[in-house]
Amino acid sequence: MTIQWFPGHMAKTRRLMTDNLKLVDVVVEILDARLPQSSRNPLINEIIGEKPRVLVLAKADLAEEEFSKTWLSHFRRQGLAAVACDFKGSNPKGEIKAVTEAMRSQAKEILARRQSRGISNRVIRAMITGIPNVGKSTMINLFAGKARAETGDRPGVTKGKQWIRLEQDLELLDMPGILWPNLTDKEGARKLAVTGAIGDNAYSQQELALWLIAWLRTQRPGRLKQRYGVEESGLEADVAELLESWQEEQAMLALDRLPADDEEEGRQQPDLLSLAILEAIGRRRGLLRKGGIVERDKTAVILLDELRAGKLGRITWEEPKEHCGAAAAINLPVL
Repeated sequence: MTIQWFPGHMAKTRRLMTDNLKLVDVVVEILDARLPQSSRNPLINEIIGEKPRVLVLAKADLAEEEFSKTWLSHFRRQGLAAVACDFKGSNPKGEIKAVTEAMRSQAKEILARRQSRGISNRVIRAMITGIPNVGKSTMINLFAGKARAETGDRPGVTKGKQWIRLEQDLELLDMPGILWPNLTDKEGARKLAVTGAIGDNAYSQQELALWLIAWLRTQRPGRLKQRYGVEESGLEADVAELLESWQEEQAMLALDRLPADDEEEGRQQPDLLSLAILEAIGRRRGLLRKGGIVERDKTAVILLDELRAGKLGRITWEEPKEHCGAAAAINLPVL
């Protein structure tokens, strides 16, 4: 399955960004602290160019603190201003102060040039941008002190640009989230999907949940058992039963298959251990239909929702050393 998620309003956003960039002094690029590189849109980098910018690692409460420190050091070594923020935490004023100080620091040279030309305007205008569902509107509402921008837990909530006056010397231009047209980095694409940056209708939630289970088993062992009380190993009997069922299904498909059905020939055996764990989670949650059959799709939705809500603990999905650049068509195997 290929994910190509580039809604029409995102193409419009790119044009809006290009047209309005000349109106701003600083660009504030919001990243997801759980995947700071995969959530950096290369199109934004291309559009912004040399314009002063501030990187804000949002949702820091969902990321592992030590990894966030590593990422901040990584970006700062590149000469970029970067701060990590939890906009829903206990110290909102501290988060506001950190970001505004970074914006003012990045705008110092621009203000100095204005002053040297006799221009008295001291207002800093900043463009807020980032991929969908990364926390832009949440940050703006916190800065403005009330709900000035619509927020939601789905990508694509902000549909058009809006100027928001925060203080005497600070104005923000909020832009809709922009995701790039194709993603060749399959691993990064899955991480974007699993954290909610890509709309659910662009991929198989069950297949994504199986990938998530496999990743957690190897990278964060024990998380699934802690949350759902399921074992992550020792499921040989369940795996054998699923294998037999899958083989029977393939045999039945072969009887009905036409010679031209080449796509059926390429069907691969799913990750049966992850599938066994998914079914165990479904049974624990009572997601069963007639005959005791697990509702896999409903179980997958619950797993993804709880992961995104932080109920499986803090998770940082990538380290700086893992990435040499950003990319863009997400291919997930079909179950």
